[in-house]
Amino acid sequence: MRLPCLLALAPLLLAFGAQADDCANAVDQRTMNACAAKDYQSADKQLNSLYKQINERLKDNPESKKLLVGAQRAWVGFRDAECGFSASGVAGGSVYPLIHSRCLAEQTKARVAVFKTYLECQEGDLGCPVPGA
Repeated sequence: MRLPCLLALAPLLLAFGAQADDCANAVDQRTMNACAAKDYQSADKQLNSLYKQINERLKDNPESKKLLVGAQRAWVGFRDAECGFSASGVAGGSVYPLIHSRCLAEQTKARVAVFKTYLECQEGDLGCPVPGA
């Protein structure tokens, strides 16, 4: 009895899934919120990958690794506080997840850019805390 009901709902579920994946054409709040969350998750995944690469390059320098960890923790605290403040004007509203996730994504993408710069340092660059590959 349940199987026919699920089969009847399958096209609706597939259509919703397709709509949720079409972020460029999102028109409803739920989809926009989900798309903003996906954007943040993608940026966070990239940040974590770069962080691991930097950490690996610092394997022979425990003091620099400690400084990296401290800087990253401080940055996460700043990001979270900044985005909490940035989205506070819409707290409790249906647009809050969108505004908050967009802020998280923007802050994370900016940190990604910094990490990429660290990983592209040239040999002999005294202003770069990360040794070349």
